[in-house]
Amino acid sequence: MQEKTILLATNNLGKLHEFKEIYASLEAINFISPKDINLELDVDETGTTYVENATLKAVAFAKESGMMCLADDSGLEVDVLDGAPGIYSARFSPLPNATDADRRKHMIDQIGNAPRPWQAKFKCAIVIANPKGVLGVFEGECKGEILSEERGVKGFGYDPIFQVKDNNKTMAELSEEIKNQISHRANAARATFDFLNSIS
Repeated sequence: MQEKTILLATNNLGKLHEFKEIYASLEAINFISPKDINLELDVDETGTTYVENATLKAVAFAKESGMMCLADDSGLEVDVLDGAPGIYSARFSPLPNATDADRRKHMIDQIGNAPRPWQAKFKCAIVIANPKGVLGVFEGECKGEILSEERGVKGFGYDPIFQVKDNNKTMAELSEEIKNQISHRANAARATFDFLNSIS
């Protein structure tokens, strides 16, 4: 079977690593990063949904590179914050140049003394596109709850304060192998397997 090359349309090193691990079993597909082809592209995420933002990125990278591209958009939705931060998860903190730690702290500050449990879910949309347009849309989620204290040093983003449902560990405490089986990004990615194996 001829190997297919797909560009992962993200500059986020954490996402790149996760995707490459999740897709490692698809031996006929070679996933590369923008850096691998010296492509520098920042896409304004002006959509109002995960699918819209993932589409903007997938289409822009596909047109710029001339390649088939896979992009995702994801976020954390917290019930006591009425679903916030959602699509604004990466931009949740009001601080300029905010770090992941800044965003986690801001979330806990916003939740305040709301009654527990602070139920939440990670959601992810994956869009696959080529220079002619969108080829497929796939979604996944992972339910859990927010903790007031951080636990674990793995992962990135909100992982240290997100405890997975029916599990006593946060995303940041899980082994890479387990996280890449149950995370929102893993669930969305697995939904693409048959499609990716079928395309020529």
